[in-house]
Amino acid sequence: MRGDDHDSATIHQWMTAAVEQAERSWRQGGIPIGAVLVDPRGTVVAAGHNERVQSGDPTAHAEVVCVRHAGRRRDWSTLTLVSTLSPCPMCAGTAILFRIPRVIIGEHQTFMGAEDWMRARGIDLTVLHDDRCIALMERLQRDQPDLWAEDIGA
Repeated sequence: MRGDDHDSATIHQWMTAAVEQAERSWRQGGIPIGAVLVDPRGTVVAAGHNERVQSGDPTAHAEVVCVRHAGRRRDWSTLTLVSTLSPCPMCAGTAILFRIPRVIIGEHQTFMGAEDWMRARGIDLTVLHDDRCIALMERLQRDQPDLWAEDIGA
């Protein structure tokens, strides 16, 4: 069973897990972006949140941290990446590199990542327009505009 075979309630649960990761980062003083990887059965096999501020590592975006937490695997091509925000070029490249076939995006209203590139490389994208995800990024942009600018390289 692929990620696209799951119902909307299950996909909502996955996004809830990613939102929980984003909130964890915010509570730690970081950027509120979260991600999870899901196997074909629908089980979350790894989770991560943006740790750029906490670790001082500019590559510690949520999707990259999530992939790091997944460890060495041979089943990347069966997994679904779920992220609260449209993946930037680095995170999109991570999905492309590991041949992750499906990415579910919480929102791309506040930031449009490298979606065209992922689609061009055959990744199936679903954008949920999730109000929780939009609120996370609007809060960051309102309360920490300098941190937001730093995160997107502005």
